[in-house]
Amino acid sequence: MELVCPAGTPASLRAALDAGADVVYVGFRDETNARNFPGLNFSPEELTESLKKAHDMGRQVYVAINTYPQAGNLEPWYKAVDTAAKIGVDAVILADIGLLDYAKRQHPELRRHLSVQASASNPEAINFYRSAFDVQRVVLPRVLTVREIAELIGEIDVETEVFAFGGMCVMAEGRCSLSSYATGKSPNMNGVCSPASHVEYEQRRGKLVSRLGEFTINSFPNEEAAGYPTLCKGRFVGHTGDPSYLFEEPTSLNVMMMLPELIQAGVKALKIEGRQRGKAYVHQVVSGYRKAIDAAMKGDPVPFVDMGNITEGTRSTAGAYEKNWR
Repeated sequence: MELVCPAGTPASLRAALDAGADVVYVGFRDETNARNFPGLNFSPEELTESLKKAHDMGRQVYVAINTYPQAGNLEPWYKAVDTAAKIGVDAVILADIGLLDYAKRQHPELRRHLSVQASASNPEAINFYRSAFDVQRVVLPRVLTVREIAELIGEIDVETEVFAFGGMCVMAEGRCSLSSYATGKSPNMNGVCSPASHVEYEQRRGKLVSRLGEFTINSFPNEEAAGYPTLCKGRFVGHTGDPSYLFEEPTSLNVMMMLPELIQAGVKALKIEGRQRGKAYVHQVVSGYRKAIDAAMKGDPVPFVDMGNITEGTRSTAGAYEKNWR
């Protein structure tokens, strides 16, 4: 089972490789990837150097070009695919049908993976991408049970990659408009969910208040850790008059204890989320999952690895994966 790990900077990429990543996925420093934040991502020169380091260690690098091109402004996305192919990356992760077609026509030798942003979760959709664009792997949305994943694998002829650790999202990937509504910036087209340029914090009567655009997202007492303001994880006052999480309480995905079931289902790769996180996070999660995967692949018990200090809200869940899997 392949361990696919995030890197938002060359330093994080080195941390992921040192911790045991089989693959590191990255993005270019523009709107062509879904983590288009200041200070993150790679220039072509940085990617060239990082790719050499990875290949010298026998590892691989994938490039996420997983946002949707804007009408009348296709050039940045075409350029990203061309640059990735020229550098010699091991695969590109794409969501847009037109961009998949471009990559197939212009760079047929370039391995193509279907991004979770395409929201392909049934055999008809996945087999279409396989036949039309020769997609080699699909990254599945975080809404399927292990049983559903196993059944799906039996009906498709592509590798499957599933998320294992990191941020949860109540929306179907590729279909969220909340950030666009609040800030005018789309995670699916501009690559930014809750962009930092629209985030504000201020002290009010002993509490830290977080805002996104014109919206107050949360209010934290001084003794409570403040989370990043995203609308889906905001705490709002409802009909009861008490503040509560409307969509989702801050919780991280962690399927470590379900590795034997995912291996049995036929999953090819596990994906760790967090290109916007620092190298300490990357090293801790990757090294923990490296130990767990190695044990599970040998048939040994999966060791307990405490990730509580880096999970959102200090809580974790296996999400949909654990539903009805027995």
